[in-house]
Order: sequence, then structure tokens, then C-alpha cells
Amino acid sequence: MSKKDWRVSIFGAGYVGAVSAGCLAKDGFKVVAVDPDQFKVECLSAGRSPIYEPGLSDLIEVAVENGLLSATSDYMSAIADTDISFCCPGTPSREDGSLDTSYVKLVSEQIGIALREKSDFHMVVMRSTILPGTVESVVIPALEEASGKRVGVDFGLAYYPEFLREGTAIADYYSPGAIVFGQYEGDERTIQALHDLCASVSVKPHVIPIRSAEIVKYTNNCWHAVKISFANEIGNLCKSVGIDSHIVMDVVCADTRLNISRAYMKPGFAYGGSCLPKDLRALRHFGKMQNVSTPVLDATVEANQYQLDRAFRLVNRSGAKKVGLLGLTFKSDTDDLRESPLVMLAERLIGKGFELSIYDSQVSASNHGGRNYIEHLAGFLRSTPDEVVSESEAIIVGINGQGTKDALAKAREGVKVIDLVRIPVAMPSGVHYEGLVW
Repeated sequence: MSKKDWRVSIFGAGYVGAVSAGCLAKDGFKVVAVDPDQFKVECLSAGRSPIYEPGLSDLIEVAVENGLLSATSDYMSAIADTDISFCCPGTPSREDGSLDTSYVKLVSEQIGIALREKSDFHMVVMRSTILPGTVESVVIPALEEASGKRVGVDFGLAYYPEFLREGTAIADYYSPGAIVFGQYEGDERTIQALHDLCASVSVKPHVIPIRSAEIVKYTNNCWHAVKISFANEIGNLCKSVGIDSHIVMDVVCADTRLNISRAYMKPGFAYGGSCLPKDLRALRHFGKMQNVSTPVLDATVEANQYQLDRAFRLVNRSGAKKVGLLGLTFKSDTDDLRESPLVMLAERLIGKGFELSIYDSQVSASNHGGRNYIEHLAGFLRSTPDEVVSESEAIIVGINGQGTKDALAKAREGVKVIDLVRIPVAMPSGVHYEGLVW
């Protein structure tokens, strides 16, 4: 099939559905919008947008005039006359904050009923914002039960989250920060169709598992919310002492090496060192002195402590009594032990009765740069990582390095490896590996 021959039905003519319909039709695809709301159907059929979004009315008007866009409430005919369906029903919050997926389930059931009557292979693409596991627990059962067919065999399935901002949705569609295709295992056909439908966009899509794709949208939005709240918190602190916060944040954003970048965006263990803990304490105290609340900074400290607690729980659950710790400084390539979370973890393990052995190439009992901070741990230090690995039932990987990789390659069968840094090395056979957050 030619890239331009795909016929698309879009279930839900709300914000995401209407914008998707207008843009796909602009790109030359034949689109049918499906919605139970007769007002939306009549608007689209007359070439008018059912929502306000700058530039969308013009796209819809031209699309209808060119015969590329129509609208209906008849989902049976829409499935029969198209090859691929975008599902865009709303997912509002319930009173308790949980996600209401009833519309997603209803649309999935309707599509399933229509698929029962269709012999051709049809592709279903979810676009609604849904939590991880929703496709697996809600969408697939509804589709399969209603259709009597099997996903990945009789019909295709994918998840294609949207990242459209109100007011700039058309620009976002054609110049997205990222495109994500959540792939159902083995379903290359649906992914190829999505590539064809997005051919006008120069951004290369990320093809990832469906569950990963489901959480990407939430990760994006929560990160945006954190950034807004952080900027507002800094603004509040600045104003309390007569500082123009826009000047401050302009400088912060000018640093694209560390501040606005990939730096620090890899999930792992807690932060530490001579700067971050100290400066967080100082700015939080400054806020108290100015009677300015700092909930974002307060939560940051709490979140860091949670990572430390999480690492301890993994060790405790391992059942091991002899524990090795590879790494002690707060990060690689330094001998700085100040407020190292690995030191805190070591102290906690010793306090709970674990037999601990430690190796860090930058640390020794005679290391004057860090001596005041490790004097109480000197008796637990070993001279090589091999010693730690050989005498431990569980090994905590707290720092990366060739010595760590070489030592882990010698780990004996039955040893448990708890990785806090995601060391890029395969474990020997029989070694039980677990990452902190992967």
C-alpha cells in the first residue's frame, strides 16, 4: 500500500482527535472522524472545527472541501471503510484522583464489535493519555472479547501518545520534541503504518514497548509541572529580597550543559557531595527566614532520603548477611566522601548488623583527604575489589569503573548483585542481578 493510501478513522473528535484529523487530512490522508456527539459531527461535516485551536478551522475547512475529511456517529461503517483507527477518547480524573478509563473501554468495545464483521486486517492505535498497563488490562481484553479475534494476529495494535499543547497544537504536531510509538510485541505492520502517517514530520520516532510508551506522557507532564513549580518557588524566594527572578532564571536556562540538558536525568541512587545537600539546606533555611514556603525543595530532600531507604530495603530483602560495597565516594572519579550516600548506606548496614566489606579505589584508611570522614569505616576497607566480591553474599555496586566490572565477572553462583549505577556488564551465570530503579 502506498504511504498516502492509508484510510484513517479517528474515534473522539475532541481536542486530540480534531487536531489529528485536521493534520492527517492536510498531509493527504483520507480521514473519518467518529463521535457520538452530533454537534461535533455536524461541525466537522460543515468544515468547521468543533474546538478552538489557532489555525485548525482553516485546516478542517480545506480538508472537507477536498473530500479528505468526513464525520459520522456510525462506528461500524467507519471501521469498515478505513485501515487504521486512532482512539482519542478522554480520560478524566475520578473524585479520588484515579483515572477514568470507561470511555477508552467503550471505544475499544465498539471497535471490537466492528472488527468482528471485518475480514481485512485492521490496526488500532490508542492515543489517549493512559497509565501503564491500561492497554494490557483494559484495551486488549475489550477488543478481543468484542471481536472474537486475537491482537497481533487478526488485528494490529499500538500506542501513540500525543504531546500537543493547547494554543500551539498544530506547530507541536509538525515540530514535536519527540514522537513515541508503543509497539505490541511482533507487530511491525502497525508500526510501519504509523511511520507512513508521520512521514511529513522530520523527527525520528522512538519505537519502545507499550508500557514504556504509556508512562512517557505522564513523565513529560509531571516534569513540566515540577519545572513550573520550581521556577515559581525560586521566584518567590527572589522577590522576598528584591531580586528579579527572571534575570536569575534566564542565566540558569543559559547553561545547556548541566541545567537544560540530559545531565542528572538518569534514574539511580541518591545525590550527595559537598554542594547539593549543603546548598539545599541553606536555601530552605533562607526561605524560612523570609517566611517563604519551599515545598519543592523540601520534597527534593525527602525524595533523596527515599532512594537511600530503597537501596537499604533491597539489601535487607536479599537475605544476605555478608555484604560487599563497591564504591564509597559520592560519585566516580573523586576522593570526596562528604555527605556521600554510600557512606550513609554503609553506616546503616553496619548499624543493622550486616558484615560489611568495602572497596573504593580512591579511598584508603590513610587517605588524608577523606580520613576524618571514614575513620569509623577504616576496618571495613579492603585493598582490592576482588576481596570484596569473594567474601560477600550480596554485592552493592555503588560506583562504575573497570575494576568493578572485572571483579563482578568473578562473582560466584548464588551471589546477589544490587546495582545502584547500572553498570554496563553482563553478570556471570547464576548471579542474581537487580537494579535499584530498573
